[in-house]
Amino acid sequence: MTTTTPTAAGGSRLTSRAVANTVVGLAALYTLLPAIWLLLASTKNADALFGSDIFSLGDFSLWRNLTDLFSMEEGIYGRWYVNSLLYAVVGALVGSLISVAAGYAFDKYEFRHKEKFFGLVLTGVMVPPTVLALPLYLVASGIGLVNTFWAVFIPVLFNPFGVYLARLLSSGYVPNEVLEASRVDGAGELQTYIRVSLRMLGPGFVTVFLFQLTAIWNNFFLPMVMLSDQHLYPLSLGLYTWNSSATVSPEYYPLVVIGSLLAVVPLIVAFITLQRYWKSGLTAGSVK
Repeated sequence: MTTTTPTAAGGSRLTSRAVANTVVGLAALYTLLPAIWLLLASTKNADALFGSDIFSLGDFSLWRNLTDLFSMEEGIYGRWYVNSLLYAVVGALVGSLISVAAGYAFDKYEFRHKEKFFGLVLTGVMVPPTVLALPLYLVASGIGLVNTFWAVFIPVLFNPFGVYLARLLSSGYVPNEVLEASRVDGAGELQTYIRVSLRMLGPGFVTVFLFQLTAIWNNFFLPMVMLSDQHLYPLSLGLYTWNSSATVSPEYYPLVVIGSLLAVVPLIVAFITLQRYWKSGLTAGSVK
């Protein structure tokens, strides 16, 4: 029979901790390196961007790149930015309201074929968005919405994963006893949902909102299929067209780099501002 001495056990724990810290450090480095490169590359002109001195402090062209970015093609980048904010922020807000309401209904109410309908929702979660792009285009073409704002905005309002997540969050945040007490006090179902349930679902709503905001902000294939007018492009599609043009006109490369840097700012601001809500939303129901 063998025994493990306290010294050996302590050494084993230290080794395990060192291995874990090394893995975490490598993962963090892998994640941060592209961001660091993007930050440094946005300060370089086209010549320095393709040279070997991208990590040097010389050739600082950040302000010139910003000026060129917002003046190129009559300032169309600013239009793309506003379009992305409209598609993503307004779309995520309205879409989250729809998803939370649907998830709440699936959780708190009993109706015929409830689980079958929810099964269809889960099926929608498993279908890649790119598969739906062509059918959505045919529908939009049939009703005359192709190459309009609504061709991109309306489809992003309905998110099966948001409904699925909202049902889980509703079961964790809204006790049935509270709803029964509200009904006993004479409140109707809509009044109970707005005044009681929706307030309790605040962290869950923010969680769904952030997931939907990220998905819509990074949406690329649907706008590419639906839109031909550059003034309706979101940032993802607009920067893609500039990147394609850069093979012929290299002056677009610095603009694509700094445009990509500015494109991630709203997501960073949203996650930092709302982090205390979405963190609690992700743990809903864990200690129920």
